[in-house]
Amino acid sequence: MNHNPVYSVIVPVYNRPDEVADLLRSLSEQTCRDFEVILVEDGSTVPSAAAVERYAQELPSISYYQKSNEGRSIARNYGIERSKGSWLIFFDSDCVIPSGYFATLTEALKKLPLD
Repeated sequence: MNHNPVYSVIVPVYNRPDEVADLLRSLSEQTCRDFEVILVEDGSTVPSAAAVERYAQELPSISYYQKSNEGRSIARNYGIERSKGSWLIFFDSDCVIPSGYFATLTEALKKLPLD
């Protein structure tokens, strides 16, 4: 990706590699691809690195960070600090996103611009 993405998807995760794999699969199937994924492993003892590796080539952009456990809010803030998108989207590791999510969001923002 040569430009900053429209959306930054920030995902805090703690010991949920199987859920992360499902989430990343659903994000890899998005029809609108102008987003980055920032996954913040918050002190997990069961990391999600294998899931990130498995989907890295299928996603427009993914960044994977590991940090000590400080809780979901601090992990989200950690991701925000590293984000490049105009819009921040927060998903939890157990989310599965419909393939038209970003396309629908983009169309809605065109019809009703927000700041």
